[in-house]
Amino acid sequence: MRPKSPPNYLAGYPAFLIENVQRLIDQGKLVDMLLQKYPLAHTVRTDKALYDYVVKLKKNYLRNSKQLSKVVFDNKLHITQQALGMHTSKSLVQGIKLKAKHEIRVAAVFKDMPPEFLHMIVVHELAHIKEREHNKTFYKLCQYMEPNYHQLEFDLRVYLTYLDMAGQPLWLPAK
Repeated sequence: MRPKSPPNYLAGYPAFLIENVQRLIDQGKLVDMLLQKYPLAHTVRTDKALYDYVVKLKKNYLRNSKQLSKVVFDNKLHITQQALGMHTSKSLVQGIKLKAKHEIRVAAVFKDMPPEFLHMIVVHELAHIKEREHNKTFYKLCQYMEPNYHQLEFDLRVYLTYLDMAGQPLWLPAK
């Protein structure tokens, strides 16, 4: 059995962007570029703080959407499986009523990232409350909540490429 090749986080992007990233890697400037754009890690350290953070964003942008029952950092979500976050809904029968529970799980790797990357992944998962598929409507909603969404997603993918190569995070946990 052949070893599995590492995920290509930049697949689907135009060749010139991938070449620019490769040039930064070859010149040893990728880390400097990332740290210049995103100098600090966020301060959301616990599941409770993450829940409060997500609920605040939800209240600002998705007031009439479904209630969240749980928001947590999840150690079982791994970037190698292309899962950075998850939105799940569970339907429960309680007597004659059907109740839905909505959960958001954010990969634990986001504990040690800049606030912009945490914001981007939370926006992404919140958008799934309204729109399940990654379609035009979904990305329009993401941009409504975070106008710089596409740039942040690209920069996150660049960072994940670095993380895959180096194996250690750039940002130390915030105190």
